[in-house]
Amino acid sequence: MAAIAAPPYHANIPEGIDFGSGIMSLVRAARTFSDPMKGILGLSAKYGETFSLTVNGMTMVMLTRPEHLHAVLVEHADAFYKDADYTDPDKGLARFVGQGLITSDGALWKRQRKLVAPALHARRIAAYAQTMTDYSDTMLSHWQSGAKMDIAHEMMELTIRIVSKTLFDVDMSGALAKPIFEAMKEIQEMQGGISLLPVWIPTPAELRRRKALRGMDKLIYQIIEERKASGADTGDLLSMLVSARDENGEPMDDRQIRDEAVTLFLAGHETTANLLNWTWVLLSQNPDIRAKLHEELDTVLGGRLPTLADLDSLTYSERIIKESMRLYPPAWSVGRVAIRDVQIGEYLISKGMRVAVTTYITHHSPTLWDDPERFDPDRFSPERESSIPRYAYLPFGGGPRVCIGNHFAMMEAKLILATIASRYTLELAPGQTVGMKARITLNPDGGLPMTLQAR
Repeated sequence: MAAIAAPPYHANIPEGIDFGSGIMSLVRAARTFSDPMKGILGLSAKYGETFSLTVNGMTMVMLTRPEHLHAVLVEHADAFYKDADYTDPDKGLARFVGQGLITSDGALWKRQRKLVAPALHARRIAAYAQTMTDYSDTMLSHWQSGAKMDIAHEMMELTIRIVSKTLFDVDMSGALAKPIFEAMKEIQEMQGGISLLPVWIPTPAELRRRKALRGMDKLIYQIIEERKASGADTGDLLSMLVSARDENGEPMDDRQIRDEAVTLFLAGHETTANLLNWTWVLLSQNPDIRAKLHEELDTVLGGRLPTLADLDSLTYSERIIKESMRLYPPAWSVGRVAIRDVQIGEYLISKGMRVAVTTYITHHSPTLWDDPERFDPDRFSPERESSIPRYAYLPFGGGPRVCIGNHFAMMEAKLILATIASRYTLELAPGQTVGMKARITLNPDGGLPMTLQAR
């Protein structure tokens, strides 16, 4: 009997681009990724949905096929840690969020996940629904029909207020929220490409980051100090962090509490705000779908504010949110580094090699989605959603590190969408285009000016 040939494994990595070595490789890569999304989509168009890029001898493999994503996030999750974009204390996300859930690995991550999870359990977050609708209603009290507003700013301010109140029992609005706004802006800018300069050089950008970090830390540590001094247990996340004890009975130190608080501020408002931003864009561009949304809201709510009990009835609203996250996934790409050699499909990923789970490309793949650029909420109708290939849709990631706040984010997005859309339509100007600014999340480039029209 003839021997069966082994699978055609590539030598190590898929075809891709090598930027060379030395300082010029960094310059070439920085130029290519000055607009990260444009750079990745350009390389994908040239090399295919799965490709590699090498900079100064360091290789990253861009993975987009569902079976590859499942292998990295689930099957071999223990073989991958967060990469330097998260963990580098100078140029990674860790510079601002420290060793929080987003950036930590191993035993620390497992311990912190266990401590934080109860505050974000589906049953727990039900108590937050009233705050979400009340704060949304308060925002609308300042809106006027015919006014033109930066909706991106409105959504960011609203979601910061909601996350600060629900998770930390602090009403963070106006001047109080300024340090958080400034820090989040600098985090996004820092993640927007490749920096060639060391952080000890006091460039204007570096000085802004230092100032923003100091301002945010002062505010967060003040909130922690006041909660400890009061001794109050309000049952929120901050109370749980302050009262937590490890196996030796030791409390979490202020630095770790601070890291988790900052992490939740980032993850708890940035993703939801941008999900809503893109939803308003898509609804303005698709008035027929918006009309169906209004019909559902008028039928279910009859002009009143939504409540937790209404969520199960807002089925078309949920489809809209899911389809918005397909077209503009909040976590559009996440990076990992292999801590041992691991086989991912036909590719051998060597220890120390980086991989990127590029969700945006997966969500726009014509091999996975029919007419992928079309906004079609009915993709998520019960009869069609069941046919979506497994791991072709990953708005919140997957596996052990699936977003811990996914239930919080979905409930918040549905309640805010229902509150606003039942009373206003938000219109783009005729011919207005909205570009993507790819940072940690996908931001509307230059804000999101829209005109308010009362219904």
